[in-house]
Parts: sequence; structure tokens; C-alpha cells
Amino acid sequence: MRIISGLYKNRRIHFNHLPIRPTTNFAKESLFNLLNNHHDLTEITVLDLFAGSGSISYEFISRGAKTTAVDQNIKCFNFMKTIKSKLDMKHFEIIFSKSISYLKKTKEKYDVIFADPPYKYTQKKYDYLLQQIIHNKLLNNDGTIVIEHSKLITFDDNEYFFFKKKYGNVHFTFLKNER
Repeated sequence: MRIISGLYKNRRIHFNHLPIRPTTNFAKESLFNLLNNHHDLTEITVLDLFAGSGSISYEFISRGAKTTAVDQNIKCFNFMKTIKSKLDMKHFEIIFSKSISYLKKTKEKYDVIFADPPYKYTQKKYDYLLQQIIHNKLLNNDGTIVIEHSKLITFDDNEYFFFKKKYGNVHFTFLKNER
């Protein structure tokens, strides 16, 4: 995996033996091109749920965003701590927690919330995840939620639905808090 742009551009990060399904570099680059059209990434706060290796978080941090990564796997948590230290990443908070538990207790608000649950996540679980974000008012005005999901999941009827994009087997749905 490599960091595509920003301060850590072209840094390669090797993650062996992590129980993850990383977002491809092609899909990640496309995702960040879209996000750049809607946000000044140097000025935002980001929540990366189900962060895994931290690949998405590193890309946000490299572009100047203040980022919080949440994962419940101790190997992933320790891996992100190692990368944070190795690259001396400022403005990077790593939380060892289940994502839903974090959403229920945090009082922070974010400009972008990225969630990449395991592909076995059901529609009902995704809907509950979104409900927690909205109910707890964790998204700033004009904030964006980005969900990475399989083709079996849809958010087209959600009141916050903005648009969706597909890159190979990777699907991103964008939901917007336009208030």
C-alpha cells in the first residue's frame, strides 16, 4: 500500500498478517479526488471507522486533515500506533474500540466520517451505524459520510444520500449533511 498524495506521498506501508481487506490504491485515489471536490482536506476533521491498517487515515493525514481512527482489532491498533510513531504523524488519534461503541460515547463532531465495515456487514447493521452517527449529531454541517460497501448494500433511499461511485468491486456511497 502506498500513500498517494501530500506530505507522505509515495511512502509505502507494508502490512503483513493483519486481518484486513484494504481499499485498492486505484479506488483510494478516486475517493480522494472526489473528496477534494467537496472539502478542503487541510482544514477538516475526519473519523475513520473500522480503520484496519489505517490506509485511509494516513491519506487524510498526509493531506493535512486532523484524523481519528477507530478499530477493535489489537493488531490493527498496534500497527497504526507503530506507523504514527515511525512517520511522526501529528494530529492522528488512534482509538481501540468497537466503532459502534465509539459512536455512542464520543462528543466530537467531524467534517468527514469514513466507514469501511467488514463486507459481511448486513444492511441492518449499516443502517444502525448511520443512525448512531445522525442521532448523536457527530457530523458537522455540510459534512460527508463515506461508506465503503459491497454491491449488496444500498443507501439510495436514505435522506442524506448524495451520490455513489463504483470502482471494480469497491462501492462508495456518499451521504451529505446539508444543513
